[in-house]
Amino acid sequence: MDKKRVLCALSGGADSSAAAKLLLEEGYEVEGASMFLCLPDCIDDAKKVAEKLGIRFHPFVLIHTFEQKVIEDFIVTYLRGGTPNPCIECNKYLKFGKFLDMALELGFDYIATGHYVRREFDEKLGRWQLMRSPNREKDQSYVLYGLTQEQLAHTLFPVGCMNKSEILDIVHGDGLVSEDKPESQDICFIPDGDYAGFITRRVGEPPHGDILLTDGTKLGEHKGLMRYTIGQRKGIGVSYSERLFVVDKRRRDNTLILGREDELCRSELTACELNLVRYADLPDGFRCTCQTRYHQKDVPCTLHPLGEGRIRVEFDLPHRAICRGQSVVFYDGNYVVGGGKIE
Repeated sequence: MDKKRVLCALSGGADSSAAAKLLLEEGYEVEGASMFLCLPDCIDDAKKVAEKLGIRFHPFVLIHTFEQKVIEDFIVTYLRGGTPNPCIECNKYLKFGKFLDMALELGFDYIATGHYVRREFDEKLGRWQLMRSPNREKDQSYVLYGLTQEQLAHTLFPVGCMNKSEILDIVHGDGLVSEDKPESQDICFIPDGDYAGFITRRVGEPPHGDILLTDGTKLGEHKGLMRYTIGQRKGIGVSYSERLFVVDKRRRDNTLILGREDELCRSELTACELNLVRYADLPDGFRCTCQTRYHQKDVPCTLHPLGEGRIRVEFDLPHRAICRGQSVVFYDGNYVVGGGKIE
């Protein structure tokens, strides 16, 4: 039987390096690749890992696609009053989109990554399943809910069931990765974490506007909606007799709305760009749990498909600080049912 060919996405970090080493030990024909998106150091580190493993390395320059699909979406979503999740967009269009397409064109059977998730084929349902990692602290299923059946069929997750300590033993024992190499940043193209500064440098200062209470009382002036987050309490720049939180960023009139903590809670939401993983379709009234933020505790809910890639989610109990632009991901136990982008 011919060896299956795998192109392993290498970042130069511990997880992807361990994934490549494990695949070699399992008998796969492995080569490495890295996407040049914004940080050239990652390419250099990944190439060094490939050299140590004795495998061929492919540098993919995808700066234009990254700029168009990830960075532009990030900026536009913030300017429209939302809160984007660029890692989800990058996974969708780059890591499991363009990267997989290029791997298949080169004749590989699979790609592999260092993500903490599991996948398996359900014979009864006739579908590939995406499942949480047993290592719940590191589980990354929330940011991978957008994977299609075709993408899951051609992707391996060698470290999905492992603990970080096991992975570090693999890469440090062989000297694949330096012990003082830090873990990757949440948002690679903004290493200092100054989102507002990044956007301002790109498009200029955002327009200021009114800060209002939910009853319409004016409290002051904000410095651009992108500088505030739903649920934020500190750093707003107004004083009041009781604690106030950002409860809405109203784009139509460029207004920041503040309210009490109980006014942060919503009983339902709608989402678009729906992607289903576990099932091909959902009945109205489907019961499951969901997360509206990464690493958030699951909450029970009821789903109502609306057609055309949209879905309404009803929470059993009012849910706090829901942000437009973030994703809602549905779970059936450890299985990812699917998810969509919050409207």
